[in-house]
Amino acid sequence: MNPADEILDIVDENDQVIAQYPRGEAYARGLRHRCVFIQARDAAGRLFVHRRTATKLVFPALYDMFVGGVVGAGESYDEAALREAEEELGVSGLPRPAFLFKFLYEDGAGHSWWSAVYGVRCELPVRPQAEEVQWYDFLPEEEVERRLGQWEWVPDGLAAYERLRAFRSAR
Repeated sequence: MNPADEILDIVDENDQVIAQYPRGEAYARGLRHRCVFIQARDAAGRLFVHRRTATKLVFPALYDMFVGGVVGAGESYDEAALREAEEELGVSGLPRPAFLFKFLYEDGAGHSWWSAVYGVRCELPVRPQAEEVQWYDFLPEEEVERRLGQWEWVPDGLAAYERLRAFRSAR
């Protein structure tokens, strides 16, 4: 199936479903939908970082410190988090990602989506999808911090990362 044809729940400012549209139309019209962001760490605690392929519908060829994606119509955030993490990491049998928090991402240009942030430990050998990921590695958090000003990151992932840092420092 073409990713643009995937049906998404369209939600309001309170994250209540108000309609359903194909992903391509939701993106083109700037309709608010749902996404999941999963921070994957290996057994040593390093973060999975990847560069998206140039063929991605949103933010092609940018770096990301999360795996994840859109929540399908009728799918829960928790279901989407596990599905997306396993798909993007190329594994099966991953532990269920732990929900951390949710926020409304808005880019200032009329695009917004409810974003649920999760964490998961992945001790399995990863085999990311070639159509989704053009480069990847597990990097120490200090390395990710150094790269924040050097690499071009997906803006929603960067917003989620900044919120995750604040969330962890408040605990």
